Amino acid sequence: MVLSGAQEMTMRIAFMGTPPFAVPTLAALHAAGHEVVAVYTQPPRPAQRGKKVQQSAVHVWAEEHGLPVRTPKSLKNEEAQAEFAALDLDVAVVAAYGLILPSAILDAPREGCLNVHGSILPRWRGAAPVQRAILAGDAETGVTIMQMDVGLDTGAMRLIGRTPVDGKTAGELTDELAAIGAELMVKVLSDLHAFAPEAQPDEGVTYAAKIDKSEARLDFLTSAVQVERQVRAFNPMPGAFFELDGERYKILAAEVVHPSATVAGATPGATLDDALTVACNPGAIRATRVQRAGKPAMDAGELLRGRAIAAGTRLA
Repeated sequence: MVLSGAQEMTMRIAFMGTPPFAVPTLAALHAAGHEVVAVYTQPPRPAQRGKKVQQSAVHVWAEEHGLPVRTPKSLKNEEAQAEFAALDLDVAVVAAYGLILPSAILDAPREGCLNVHGSILPRWRGAAPVQRAILAGDAETGVTIMQMDVGLDTGAMRLIGRTPVDGKTAGELTDELAAIGAELMVKVLSDLHAFAPEAQPDEGVTYAAKIDKSEARLDFLTSAVQVERQVRAFNPMPGAFFELDGERYKILAAEVVHPSATVAGATPGATLDDALTVACNPGAIRATRVQRAGKPAMDAGELLRGRAIAAGTRLA
């Protein structure tokens, strides 16, 4: 750990992350002048639809900027732990890495391991905090810089940033939280001891379970407000969908047109007009952007010009 200026510290860091969410933090640490001596990320894997093996977003960025990359399948074996300890780190920075860090890894850096977590802890500990916040109708979410321990996102908090959910999709919110997290992490590491760890409160704990693809099937038996949240929570992945005549249609954007009133005579899941307005329970939504299987995304009007869906059609 080297002091540069009155307060700022230059740290010897290992970065541990995998998806695009993690890239802004790695980029910010590199730009801030920290010594990133190793980048840990998930091993390259086959892409969807049988495409060739692809490196993670973090892997690609690190190699483009000349940073050494390590891709262990596990950190539980003694060899991997010895290699990590030999890095002689001030701190490890973790952002959506995807591997469990055993005690030997957590304890190796002099200042431990700091995590960029995409929620205001202790709300939404776990794998899918952004999607769960949207599905729950949270007005606000954010990022917590957390001192990691062996629990599931139970570590002490060093700094929190907040932002309104405000109708954003999971993709939009994830990008925003990634930028906030990068800024917060650089701030914390500029003067680590000024951001003393604070224990999480005992009240308000919730868990953000991993998203199951089956959750993305639109449930028109719930309210229009909840269905619209599904649309935003599963955009871009896995994509909220319905099926019609054996074909899957993703709804990428929708608006609530009847938020709370039950539409007289309407059956949940049935279209109310020829503009893809769908009855819910209660209320109704109107799809505004859609995607047929294997086709590019398009406005709903464009879809309906080529594939009419008449009023009264049941969507499943």
